Amino acid sequence: MEMRAYPEAYLNRAMASMGDAFDYAINDCNINGEDFVKMFMTATACKRMENGEASYLIGKSGIEIAIECILETSGKELSIEPSEKYSRSAEYWCGWAVCYYQWRTSKKYADIFRAVSYNDIINLYPTLHEASVEKFADVLDEKVKAVNSDTNLKRIRTAYGCSQRELADMSGVSLRCIQMYEQRNKDINKAQSDSLYRLAKALGCAMEDLLE
Repeated sequence: MEMRAYPEAYLNRAMASMGDAFDYAINDCNINGEDFVKMFMTATACKRMENGEASYLIGKSGIEIAIECILETSGKELSIEPSEKYSRSAEYWCGWAVCYYQWRTSKKYADIFRAVSYNDIINLYPTLHEASVEKFADVLDEKVKAVNSDTNLKRIRTAYGCSQRELADMSGVSLRCIQMYEQRNKDINKAQSDSLYRLAKALGCAMEDLLE
């Protein structure tokens, strides 16, 4: 039996809330989609939804979640009224569908969006928004797996935007060691905790994010 991120009874409400959060932040508050994804990934609400907390999955509206994420990450307290919606926007679909994929796979939202950007997902809207959400999840899974053929260290370093040499300089971990981890010639799961800590600190991620 496959493990899901949280009970299915919460799923429809969670998907609708995520859809509303994306639609409100991007269309009503005029926040760039990629920027809102960054806000959401670093906000407390993201972690609580991943952890299956009912107080967020079914206890908060999408508007409340968006406002909370924006306030926590930017310090801006919004009071913008949501506009009336007569159909689901592409932005709503993005949040709605990604929520389903996260539930189905139990992956972290940060890992999903590091592998497939918000813009990549929006570009799937014309061909997939009328298909079943399972079809979307299958397509996204292929994309995530293709990217994740790289080690977590390489994937996160690339997303951070630094070279192996720059990471070595920032972290104090040798260039050769970083190269061997990324080529899987050396098992990062057996790395000394001090090296893992320095790499994670330099990349702004958790130590466990670098493990395979």
